[in-house]
Amino acid sequence: MNKRQDRHKKKKKKKKFVRGFFFLLVLILGFGGFIFYQYYTGLQAAGEGFDKNAATDFEGAAVDKLGKINVLLLGIDSRGEEKSRTDTIMIAQYDTKEGTAKLVSIMRDTYVEIPDYKNYKVNTAYFLGGPELLRKTIEENFGIDLHYYALVDFKGFQQVVDTLAPGGIEMDVEHSMSKNIGVSLEPGVQMLDGAELLGYARYRGDAKGDFGRVERQQKVINALKDELISVNGVTKLPKLIGTVQPYIETNVDGAEVIGILKDFVLNTPEDIETMTIPVEGSYTSKSYSHAGSVLEIDMEENKAALDAFLSGNSSSVVKSDSEEEQ
Repeated sequence: MNKRQDRHKKKKKKKKFVRGFFFLLVLILGFGGFIFYQYYTGLQAAGEGFDKNAATDFEGAAVDKLGKINVLLLGIDSRGEEKSRTDTIMIAQYDTKEGTAKLVSIMRDTYVEIPDYKNYKVNTAYFLGGPELLRKTIEENFGIDLHYYALVDFKGFQQVVDTLAPGGIEMDVEHSMSKNIGVSLEPGVQMLDGAELLGYARYRGDAKGDFGRVERQQKVINALKDELISVNGVTKLPKLIGTVQPYIETNVDGAEVIGILKDFVLNTPEDIETMTIPVEGSYTSKSYSHAGSVLEIDMEENKAALDAFLSGNSSSVVKSDSEEEQ
């Protein structure tokens, strides 16, 4: 074989390799595009179901130009009752421009003035007038605009965990827990399924009481965020949305749900900053005949702390829970 024939054969092999490579690339891109299309079609179809649960009496504020969305998050255990008090009250803020997220837990025994009623525990506002009266109560006491709300039944929480992470969510359980949570947990790092993680988040049988429970709830939210933004979590979003529909009530319509989720996944916050109301040293425990045991708070101090935290100026007023843990 002469050198000319050898060069000719090498050129043919090179051409075949290049054609094969590009064919494979087109195949991969085409398949990827199909999967992407199927994914977002499924996501949009799942999100449309939220329209059925949209509440009409929640008068949330319009989202301002700053792009900060404040969502009132409520957790309830109705147990078949028509009326119930909220077990969990949180304000979740997502900054669409900065890609940051913050979470505020409001202790359910916080003693506040409820519009058109007298002072009660803050969770009584939901019992008396649902999400809208609770929105008014928070806005009038703390001066915070709330744009949306989402109310999740505890069964829905379990479904979220088991759908998002069938193998469980890793959690470091501080000590043995079993009292009034429906499960028994032993100390140590372990994988918790939906029922176990719910029990962990609800436990308040230690020295910290409700404050310890709030710390665990914030810890759980951060763990769920990490799972949600993982590759496995993102691919399960359509199924996840479809699964939780029967257990969630919200005033966010389907298009808004999809928009917020897409933005959150594409601009995921590294961590969720947390704080608790009332802030440390700003409350006393008291008891009233009409309200029972309550946390009577310094309203002005807590109002200023909450505003500073959500506006990004918390260092000048009070340290957030995230800063205190460092």
